[in-house]
Amino acid sequence: MMAAAATYDVERVGVFTPKPKEAAELGPGEIGFITAGIRSVADCRVGDTLTEERRLAAAPLPGFKPSLPVVFCGLFPLDTAEFERLRESLGKLRLNDASFVYEPESSAALGFGFRCGFLGLLHLEIVQERLKREFNLELIATAPSVIYKIHLTNGEVLELHNPADMPDPVRVDHIDEPWIKATILVPDEHLGAVLKLCQDRRGIQQTLTYAGNRAMLIYQLPLSEVVFDFYDRLKSVSRGYASFDYQLADYREGDVVVLSILVNGEPVDALAMIVHRSNAESRGRALCVKLKDLIPRHLFKIALQAAIGGRIVARETISALRKDVTAKCYGGDITRKRKLLDKQKEGKTRTPLFRFVRLVR
Repeated sequence: MMAAAATYDVERVGVFTPKPKEAAELGPGEIGFITAGIRSVADCRVGDTLTEERRLAAAPLPGFKPSLPVVFCGLFPLDTAEFERLRESLGKLRLNDASFVYEPESSAALGFGFRCGFLGLLHLEIVQERLKREFNLELIATAPSVIYKIHLTNGEVLELHNPADMPDPVRVDHIDEPWIKATILVPDEHLGAVLKLCQDRRGIQQTLTYAGNRAMLIYQLPLSEVVFDFYDRLKSVSRGYASFDYQLADYREGDVVVLSILVNGEPVDALAMIVHRSNAESRGRALCVKLKDLIPRHLFKIALQAAIGGRIVARETISALRKDVTAKCYGGDITRKRKLLDKQKEGKTRTPLFRFVRLVR
């Protein structure tokens, strides 16, 4: 195997007729199968060139491209005691899916987990569903992200997979983000909504052609805008009739920033994301509103903030859970409720915190 630089002993050679049938040999261009003692499925790469060890080919066949992860996501077990089970499950899953990669990762908020790389959004959803169905794992998935190229002031170029690993902004010269070439087929009655969706996602239109009553759009789009919720929105505005295909085009310089989420002033690394500066405020506000509904109330106020560096761009506050002293008053004169409320007010004046705040004022 020339691309994998691996050598194995071939035990059996055959063809499909359509059932597997052993053959004496396989020549160039023939279709068949081989059986060998290959220990790692990752060595079997689609498009690789097979040659004899004693009579090596001069060069591998042109056009081979190794499959590289494009979308990255953090997977954490809902119960921290399931971490070892998750490790074993990912190892078994990789035995028959060589395009799926993972490495250990730790988060202050979610504990121990794995940073996983996928070929796309569909691959991500399939892996999550297989882990849930085949291995009975309840997982927490972080927001999907793409690979950014960080150009430092000293000329070094870094690949950023996790927003939490962003270097100091003082050392960053500029950031390149991946762009894709997207092909969209949609009925002409939904064309206007699809065009508006692509424009809102910073898309650049290349061509627009018609085939009957269907329009074919070719757009250039940032991959970070596609992995968020582009496919769901596309199906919504087209009532499910639009089809979508894309391929990675190139990297371009973009005005992107790291959006951090702070809970009571403490940053949560698992919720950090890299977004375009024009969308940072709206994305941060939407995330804070969602977290306000998800996080239960406590006996103290909880401040949820979205920040870019040291600047707060959005904030929501989860109010404190207070005791209802008038709950037992289900009728009668208002003076009964007033008496209980005054009694509670007097109790607050005796707390050290209230006296401290009054002294500061």
